[in-house]
Amino acid sequence: MQQNRMLEIWVGLFVAMGLAALFVLAMKVSNLSVLNSERDTYRLIARFDNVGGLKVRSPVSVAGVRIGRVTGIDFDNETFEAVVTLAISKKYDRFPKDTSARIFTAGLLGEQYVSLEPGGDEETLKDGDEIRLTQSALVLEQVIGQFLYKAAEGGGK
Repeated sequence: MQQNRMLEIWVGLFVAMGLAALFVLAMKVSNLSVLNSERDTYRLIARFDNVGGLKVRSPVSVAGVRIGRVTGIDFDNETFEAVVTLAISKKYDRFPKDTSARIFTAGLLGEQYVSLEPGGDEETLKDGDEIRLTQSALVLEQVIGQFLYKAAEGGGK
């Protein structure tokens, strides 16, 4: 009887550890990790004509290295642009003022992310600064529409 009770305790512990490991894995995959602290970041703003499918918590990267994440996407009623707020890790705090931001698509599933390309200015971006040079997301429907329009235009001549 005592041996069965001990076996049940070990099985319960094993199942609990397995569930905890699955939870941590799910948080890592979905970019919801609570292990990353928001206080170790600084905020940058970027304005885009079109953000495509960019979402809050999308990665921000430089040269393929993840350095932060998107923390907010809003719309400016005055300029009619999307305003994207980026949280960048404080250990990457030396980006020049003329850094540019572009929205790219990663992989076959189409997850979008913001890529920063450092410029050559001597002054650096500070908390709350705005990235002036931006390039919007490439929307596949628009590209196909332009192609079909030009093909139809050329076919009628």
